[in-house]
Amino acid sequence: MSSSFKLTIARELRPDELPSDEQVIVAAREVLEASKGWKKGKAYQKNTVRTYSKPKGPGDGASWHCRVSEHTAAEATFDEFWSKIGINHSENEKEYIDVVKKATLIKKLSATQEIWSSYYEFPSFGVSSRVFTVLQVTHYEPSSPRTGLFISIPVDLTSEPDLAKLEETGVKGRYVSVESLTELPGGKTEWRMATSSSPGGRIPAFLVENTMASTISADVPHFLKWFQAVRRATETKEVVPTVPTASDLNAIADIPPVNKPAVVGLGTANAVEAPVA
Repeated sequence: MSSSFKLTIARELRPDELPSDEQVIVAAREVLEASKGWKKGKAYQKNTVRTYSKPKGPGDGASWHCRVSEHTAAEATFDEFWSKIGINHSENEKEYIDVVKKATLIKKLSATQEIWSSYYEFPSFGVSSRVFTVLQVTHYEPSSPRTGLFISIPVDLTSEPDLAKLEETGVKGRYVSVESLTELPGGKTEWRMATSSSPGGRIPAFLVENTMASTISADVPHFLKWFQAVRRATETKEVVPTVPTASDLNAIADIPPVNKPAVVGLGTANAVEAPVA
């Protein structure tokens, strides 16, 4: 099934022309399936992250890049991945990608669609701050094997001044991406991400293209390091005991002693104690 809607950065969508969930999901699945045939690139992070790419084609604003990695439950389970990738995505991303300094929810459209704007700073590179505003679409498929999709599509808010004023000030960049989580046998999870992007401004396109594979691959260990810290903090969180107040102690003192009931029909001297309910 081919979609009339195409994932691209060739143009940004206005808020009044956003696609339906079905259109986005069909287009996302087309990209993911196509990525399996893209040109194989380098493997990063001790060969745990594989990369692939596709040159810019008709209707594309830039070339496409993809990374694929598999993870054990010790690193993160499917549910744990989805809780951080598919839920509160931008806020979580700010915690493990250092250059993302702010994430703002512009508008919640539905349970599965939201518009977010992220603000990036690159102080060590002498590059101006960047702003990326996207429509985010989530889709969770509970049937076995479970899958989750998280799609980001560039949006232009200039036609909606009340929304545009919520964006930070910076050079406008564009990116479109599809992140896919797939539950594998043995408790493993595949994390696949395909993206096409342009930082905007005067950064040469060839420089962006030459560093894209290593850049997107680095996101994997950054995420895992952050998530492991979150998991440890959750597991070791101590339950603070409740200290009884004076009124609590007085209330306890006023409670009369409980007499163990005797079994009906027997004298108290020979009674068999029944358990207290």
